[in-house]
This record gives sequence, structure tokens and C-alpha cells, in this order.
Amino acid sequence: MARSSRLEPRSDWVELPDQQLLDRTIASLGLTLEGSMVEPLLGRLDEELARRGLRFRPYTWLSTDWFTPDDATGFAIPFYLAHPRLVSLERRQMLEVEGGTKDECLKILRHETAHALDNAYRLRRKKLWRETFGSASEPYDSSYTPDPTSRSHVLNLDHWYSQSHPLEDWAETFAVWLQPGARWRKRYAGWPALRKLEAVDELVRGIAEDAPAMRTRHKEDPVHRLTTTLRELYDRKKAFYAEESNPAFDGQLARVFPPPAEAAGRPRAAAFLRAKRRDLIKRVATATGQHRYLLDHVVREMIACCKQKDLRLAAAQSEAIVDAAVVLTSLSSQFLYGAHPRYQR
Repeated sequence: MARSSRLEPRSDWVELPDQQLLDRTIASLGLTLEGSMVEPLLGRLDEELARRGLRFRPYTWLSTDWFTPDDATGFAIPFYLAHPRLVSLERRQMLEVEGGTKDECLKILRHETAHALDNAYRLRRKKLWRETFGSASEPYDSSYTPDPTSRSHVLNLDHWYSQSHPLEDWAETFAVWLQPGARWRKRYAGWPALRKLEAVDELVRGIAEDAPAMRTRHKEDPVHRLTTTLRELYDRKKAFYAEESNPAFDGQLARVFPPPAEAAGRPRAAAFLRAKRRDLIKRVATATGQHRYLLDHVVREMIACCKQKDLRLAAAQSEAIVDAAVVLTSLSSQFLYGAHPRYQR
């Protein structure tokens, strides 16, 4: 399916240093999806939908993040994916780029397509959908605690995101069902999640050739209307991960890093954490999928607390790094576990 002709975004900002670029408004960048890394992936998404016999195609636009409004049959894609310079800025500001690889981007595209498809055909109202996924009106809880051992949910995006809400369970299950070569019947054989995949198969086959019950072209917060500066946007994004600070740091830290009275002469924990900060973040992000900016925020809080109380290492550094990773995992999961604004619009 042809989406549109190629357009070149304005590029007078590409060579600007970060501090000057951050003062530019998003609208002033003249961004388009055409010619971006996402454009060929949208073509692949069209092919995947066609291969499944689906008549439906979501429309897309650039905005501040990934999201699918409830009144839309399309979804937003974050502006930074429109240009490599903005991908680099996003990485420096937020420590990672969500959707920055082809594989991750396709996973999110399939996920958001599921939300758009649900809106277009009002699938959440169907009996099979409700019996399989639950109530779509259930409130979102950004601090949900997933069960990594659960076999009742599929695995697509990080954070075991399918466990966060019935609508996300639907979207994640659809994404796995849609993925070419997923061999989901074999991969999930014996899992309760297989029943959900079979329900998706039945639901989609039932509407595959039908015209959507709802047709829209609504685009919420498109980039050409965003007068927010990049600096203001990133300040808000960072505040999102820092708004719930100081969970139970003292008790958990003290179990790993004792006070000087109990570990006289031992190295200071604050200096150790400062030196190992990047390694810690990488370890925990790889193991849990947690957002690197959130992990960095928690590590900085750990360092501040250790410095204030002059906590020390109780074990060799090789053991202390493992203990610190366990504490970081626990503390970061106590608030905003897996939460991200891209999914909660």
C-alpha cells in the first residue's frame, strides 16, 4: 500500500549542538515519516496485515510518543524516529531510544495496530473478547507488579506488558499473532496464553474482510502543531520518572551496605555505586526491560542515600555488584514498574 510521496524534512537544525537544538520547537523541525527509518517498516506492517487477510490499515502520524487515542483508527509515532539526529538526542537525554531498532519498532507497530483495530471494529464489545481478556473499562495502574513466571500472557514488549491491563493483553497477544514466523501455536503450546492467541485468530478472521465500524482520520498532537520546545518536552519526560522518589531506600540499602560502625575501614558504597553505575543500569535493564532513565534515577538516589549515611561495602566488589543489582531491581519495581506514557494515552 503506497502511503505518500517522499518529502525531505527541513534540516537547518541537524548540525546544531544539543543545547541549541533543545531550544527549537518540535513544529519548527518540519518532520515527516517519509524517508525515515519507520517508513519501510510501515510497508512491512501493511504486508503482514495483507498476509493475514485483513482489509484494515491503520493511519499514522508523528507526535511526542507512541500512543493510540480511543477515538482514532490510527496511532502516533514518536517524532525522534523521523531523523537520526533526533534519535541521537533522544538517547543522550533518555539513555535509550524506544523503537530505535527495526525489531523493537515492528513490535510496537504491531501493538499499536491492535489498539487501532480494536477501535475500528469495537472488538472490546464482543463477547469472545470480554471472555478472553476481561473488562476494557478496568482502570490502568502504572505501578502494576507483573509475574515473570506467568504462562497466561504472551511475551512481546518489555516489562511483561501484557499483564498491565486487558487492553494491553489484547494488543500484545495480537502483536505475537501477527508476527511472521512466530509459530505461536508451537511456542505457546501448553500455556493458557495459547487460548488467547486462538481467540485473536477467531476474532480477526471474523472481521478480516469487513469495513470498519468506525472510520476516523483524527490525529492528536501532530508535530506540525507542537510549539513545545525539545527542552520542555524532555524536562517533562524526565520528571515523569522522578515524580515518585524515595521509596523504601533505607531499609533495603542497609541490608546490603552496612553503616560504618558495622563495617569500619570498608570502601564507601557511594563511591562504589558511582563507579559501577553504567554497569548496574545495563545489567538490570537487560534482565527486566525497565527504562534506563528510571534506573539511572534510582541509582542516583541510591548513591545520595549511601553518601548521606556513609554506608559501606560488606563484601567483595564482585559480590557487591550482584547485591546492588538486586536492590536496584527491587527499588525500581516499587514505583512506575514498566510504566511509560507511550502506552497510557
